[in-house]
Amino acid sequence: MRRTIFLALLLLFPLGCLAQEQADSFTWDFGKVKQGIALKHVFTLKNETTKPMQIKEINTSCGCTVSQVEKKSLLPQESTEVEVRFDSKGYSGPVQQYVYVHTDNLDNPIIRFIIKAHLVK
Repeated sequence: MRRTIFLALLLLFPLGCLAQEQADSFTWDFGKVKQGIALKHVFTLKNETTKPMQIKEINTSCGCTVSQVEKKSLLPQESTEVEVRFDSKGYSGPVQQYVYVHTDNLDNPIIRFIIKAHLVK
């Protein structure tokens, strides 16, 4: 039991202690992280328009990054969570991955989120 708790804390420690000040709500920098661990961040996507917005699909820049959205239909000023997971196995040094949220908003059809990390051994 003690070993399980220790391992769980060891895995969660880098994520909780390395949060850094972020430049904007579309970019998240994990900072220096031990390579090989899975990283997760949740972005908030808000429909800033006066019309309902549909999320048509989500793409990522790499198979190592997956994303899912909580709600695909947003009323004006309504928000949803966009969860992003990055598997850092096989990567080292500075890494940047992208998440593309395709919407039916003609003024802003693709919303891009960015995750960054500096992976160390």
